[in-house]
Amino acid sequence: MIAPVAVNVLGAVAESSWEQRLLQNASAPAAINPEYQELKFTLHRKLLERINLEALSGIDDDAIHTEVRQAVLAMVEEEPNLLTAAEKQRISHEVLHEVFGLGPLEPLLQDPGISDILVNGHKQVYVERKGLLELTNVRFHDEGHLLRIIDRIVSQVGRRVDESNPMVDARLADGSRVNAIIPPLAVDGALLSIRRFGTDKLMPDDLVARGAMTRGMMRLLEGAVKAKLNIIVSGGTGAGKTTLLNALSWFISPKERILTIEDAAELQLKQPHVVRLETRPDNLEGHGAVRQRQLLVNSLRMRPDRIIVGEVRGEEALDMLQAMNTGHDGSLTTVHANTPRDAISRLEVMVTLANANMHLAAIRQQIAAAVHILVQCSRLSDGARRVTSITEVTGMEGEILTLQDIFVFEKRGLTAEGKVRGRFCGTGILPKCNEKLLAAGIRLPTEIFDESLEAGGL
Repeated sequence: MIAPVAVNVLGAVAESSWEQRLLQNASAPAAINPEYQELKFTLHRKLLERINLEALSGIDDDAIHTEVRQAVLAMVEEEPNLLTAAEKQRISHEVLHEVFGLGPLEPLLQDPGISDILVNGHKQVYVERKGLLELTNVRFHDEGHLLRIIDRIVSQVGRRVDESNPMVDARLADGSRVNAIIPPLAVDGALLSIRRFGTDKLMPDDLVARGAMTRGMMRLLEGAVKAKLNIIVSGGTGAGKTTLLNALSWFISPKERILTIEDAAELQLKQPHVVRLETRPDNLEGHGAVRQRQLLVNSLRMRPDRIIVGEVRGEEALDMLQAMNTGHDGSLTTVHANTPRDAISRLEVMVTLANANMHLAAIRQQIAAAVHILVQCSRLSDGARRVTSITEVTGMEGEILTLQDIFVFEKRGLTAEGKVRGRFCGTGILPKCNEKLLAAGIRLPTEIFDESLEAGGL
């Protein structure tokens, strides 16, 4: 029976001194009011002491949440003058977060405007909104509380974090990536970084409307995807590489078999025939890891029309280039780099990791034959994300791999509000790949390669 469980969890809440101390700090925010925090953890502790977890294990999740919520509210009601009705509701939600969720982080995880959550010890939590960092008033009770939340996250995916294994990568149920580092590696207390995935997928028109690129730039990329040119999206962390990759996937024909390979499943493709693969980390014994290179080699036996690799960061770069050169045209991937030329240099280094005996000239020939377009994404100082260049790989001159810019973004200072002013410019160069676009029946107006568009404060 559920009802007896609620009766068993009821108990005394706090001493009478709680009312006086809370009233003295009534103006303080709940997240940083120590008395409020202490009351919340007192309720949490008493709830765990009195609740019959074995009885709850056979009840569905909704019934458990309802039952525990009623129990917490009943415990709070024992002190009717202690909190207002709104405060009673809030504290009941927060206790539920402590029992079933990730404690103080739950409200942040439920806020769709937050893209990153950065916990620097139990007293300091930053979030990223619209590309800019801001300090929150969220606090953990103490270092032990933060460590319990970290352990709850990593244990859900079969990982552990302790002094012998003080650094761990994990994933939340919604796919968000989590990195945790605890002492002794973290000097000032445990660190937790959560990289969230947006639930609303941005379409190509959305990127144009937000000023990430011009309509002409998007038309070129649309033609490149439809003509099955191989595209690499490069940029720094948080520059919008995966967002752009998702948008470009919109142009892939629904008749094609698409295979995605990722470290953490971020891509959200709309096509009906999508096969998703994801790497696997080591188990508790340190064995059983499956890397991207293994998945990429195996994917070639799965008859894909296109291969999309979430990000190349190691030896799999060689296999990706070979796949692009052996009948898997139209492949897409991302790479961390500050400029298109840096992206090429990183590819060279990663291929060398896979085969140290390959000559640099041979590696560059592989890249020149495989890669057609480099799209550079950047996050500017005001938090805005822009496509700062679209560059074509034109071939080899001797042992030098040659590139030419088709579109660039020129920065022109800041507005009074601190927004970056700039201009998208076509270089006027007709891309060499235009022949492939024409062969695929895609004819772009030549004037788009000369267009310029101001992007001040968008």
